[in-house]
Amino acid sequence: MLKPNQLIYRAKQSGFTIVEIMVGLAIGMLASIVIMQVFTQFETQKRTSTGTSDAQTNGSIGLFTITRDLQQAGYPLITYSNSPLKCATLTDGGVAANINQLSPVTIVDGVAAAGINASDSITIHYGTSTMGGIPSSISAIASPTANDVTVANHFGCAVGDKTLIINGTTCAFTNVSAISAVATPPATITLDNMTSVATGSTLACLGTWNEITYAINNGNLERNGVPIVVGIANLQAQYGIAAVGLSNIDPNFNQITQWVNASGSWAAPSVTDRNRIKALRISLIARNAKIESSAVSATCSSINSASPTGVCAWAGNVTSPAPSVNLSTADPKWAQYRYRVFETIIPLRNVIWSKDSL
Repeated sequence: MLKPNQLIYRAKQSGFTIVEIMVGLAIGMLASIVIMQVFTQFETQKRTSTGTSDAQTNGSIGLFTITRDLQQAGYPLITYSNSPLKCATLTDGGVAANINQLSPVTIVDGVAAAGINASDSITIHYGTSTMGGIPSSISAIASPTANDVTVANHFGCAVGDKTLIINGTTCAFTNVSAISAVATPPATITLDNMTSVATGSTLACLGTWNEITYAINNGNLERNGVPIVVGIANLQAQYGIAAVGLSNIDPNFNQITQWVNASGSWAAPSVTDRNRIKALRISLIARNAKIESSAVSATCSSINSASPTGVCAWAGNVTSPAPSVNLSTADPKWAQYRYRVFETIIPLRNVIWSKDSL
């Protein structure tokens, strides 16, 4: 028979009741649910913040990269009487070429299609001559061989350079294949092709002539077809143009009076209109990679109001409407992403500096 103190000891060691265990489990489950909800909410906010930060970085890098090349646009088409910016026809190696190859910059207006946003592309042309493509007049040809030309000097020219021959409004690209070693002028330069070469025409060595195209493909910003920045949804660009009919001595010759899309007559501008282009305005739209459960972005409310809402390139007006941004053709769920818009204006400094020769 157990003594009274032994009965008390055994009662103290009896453990939890089933009710106590169930209550403990319920409290633990509720605590776990709360913790998971807090964690999920925190993780969602973190991904949104991180994605927005990435979009901010991607957009900034993309805009900087385009701006860096645009600041070189047209170099070294410098000012002189026989201006390349007046060229009406162009050949390259004796074959007819697109005159736009001499344009500092050209825009191709984007067209929306299934799976593709209406994103513009920008093509920039510039040379690498460290001497600025200093022009030299051709005083004689065919001496001593058929492809030799005599020039006042060959300053800044090197074998392999892209060379621009300017004969009035007729222009030609060719390459330098040899240069005579002379201590004093005149000098003899051997060219690969003699199209448009004549006594009195002008020769300018451009170094390496670059043609760089920026476009959007599969959510990436591409430079000549090579992806350089991810997470870019759209690129929009417009020409900033001066008033028509101004002479180069007019004080407003380089003043921008209107912004236009590269459509209509501006899809292939004439020589006169091409030289009215003084700047480019570009908009780069970066996308947060995180998709939200519901719509968080809206289409642009207006392209010609001072305070538009939604995903817009910039504020426009009746005279200079902003470009329309259409993201729906590439992704039906586009509105469930957040976007950052980056916009800037880049003056075409080499065109502005060429005022006296136009």
